[in-house]
Amino acid sequence: MDFDLTGEQAQLRDALRRYLAEAYPFAAHDAASRHGAGWRPEVWRALATELGLLGAALPEGLGGQGGGGVEVMLIAGELGAALALEPYVETVVTCGGLLREVGGAVAHDLLRRIIAGEAVAAFGWAEPTARHAFADAATTAVRDGDGWRLNGMKALVTAAPWADRLIVTARTGGAPGDDEGLSLFLLDPGRPGVTLKPYPTIDGRRAADVLLDDARLGAEALLGVAGRALPMVEKVADEAVAALSAEAVGVLRRMLRDTVVHTGRRRQFGKTLSEMQALQHRMVDMFMHVEAAHSAVLLATLSLDAPAPRRARAVSAAKATVGRACRFVGQNAIQLHGGMGMTDELPLGRYFKRAMAIDAEFGGEDHHLQRYGALAEA
Repeated sequence: MDFDLTGEQAQLRDALRRYLAEAYPFAAHDAASRHGAGWRPEVWRALATELGLLGAALPEGLGGQGGGGVEVMLIAGELGAALALEPYVETVVTCGGLLREVGGAVAHDLLRRIIAGEAVAAFGWAEPTARHAFADAATTAVRDGDGWRLNGMKALVTAAPWADRLIVTARTGGAPGDDEGLSLFLLDPGRPGVTLKPYPTIDGRRAADVLLDDARLGAEALLGVAGRALPMVEKVADEAVAALSAEAVGVLRRMLRDTVVHTGRRRQFGKTLSEMQALQHRMVDMFMHVEAAHSAVLLATLSLDAPAPRRARAVSAAKATVGRACRFVGQNAIQLHGGMGMTDELPLGRYFKRAMAIDAEFGGEDHHLQRYGALAEA
């Protein structure tokens, strides 16, 4: 198997890396995350109009470039290394993937706007009692004339505070936990019956709990076929987990790099920390965790078009490997930096928080180890 990037893929990665090096200094992240809106809309537009990256992995017929998982992996990795706040995984990978799968005029119209950088979408699926199972949704959607009426709550919907549209899961039949009966709905977060409770997250982004209280939607709000959304949601969620894991690898590489630089400058007992053999061994272990995470993410990315069981095993293996690396590399990086590693004034502290947020999203290491084990036994 050839693991080398094509010329076009290398150009995409290098162009994004150059842009972020100039447009995303740490001061810009600090201003947006601590004192601003939690993202930078001008960067979002530039990713679309100047670099054309929001459509890199979306259908050509809608204005995209028709790429695939490798392009997403490269983009997410560079955004992670720059600690960019923009909702690439949330909007392009997750919502874009769902819209691509369901098709239809409504979905295609929103996809075109996302590719052009004119819209942000967020996916609401998590609920307080559902843990990590999409089928456990308790939010309900019942027929209301020609349309629908939704009731329930979605928790921790990242990017929701500034999203133009929300995609939410709701049960149109069966009971929570059933494989059938789950549906997808597209809604305007400003419509009556929809209430957002926004808050900042530990990594400086913004999320919201979404309350649905007799929210009335038209017939066009239903995406795809009623009651048949679960396999599609699971497929796109695996794509999102692979992209998040790729972003984590970018974060890990930056934490390792900063640690190597710091230990090469910091002096104790008449020599630099990097000259001490025990610390050299520690950083080698950190490097090995980063490379293991990268390899697992690459395998998951190349398995996204495989049959569902194989795809899910590869993705869960990657997420578990990445989660373990995030804790090992992050904790050791902070320890080798000393007390200042925990401060928000040092980039390392922010990278560690982002790594921990990624580890928890869509389930942490324990969840994905259990999922992998269950799939291996099936």
